[in-house]
Amino acid sequence: MALPSQPETTILAETFRLLGDSTRLRILFFCLEAPRSVGDIAASLDLSQSLVSHHLRLLRGARLVRGNRLAKQIFYELADKHVSDMLVDMAHHVCEEADEA
Repeated sequence: MALPSQPETTILAETFRLLGDSTRLRILFFCLEAPRSVGDIAASLDLSQSLVSHHLRLLRGARLVRGNRLAKQIFYELADKHVSDMLVDMAHHVCEEADEA
């Protein structure tokens, strides 16, 4: 694999910065299994709908989630397998470190 260019590195750093927020990570993990509506996310994670919408807007802008409209609701899911694999792999990594300690 070739090293990322300077602009790509900047985008990657911004993506990791977005992932540094625990609320955004909780939203991503909640959407890992199935597409979820803003209301479902808010209720399940005990967050306000406006806060969830704000975080989803940022995650969508970073191409980490995508929304699919069904009637009047938008259901959010992870953008692709790269995003889901990265989340699962990093969660496993953290759990392995915790088990070794």
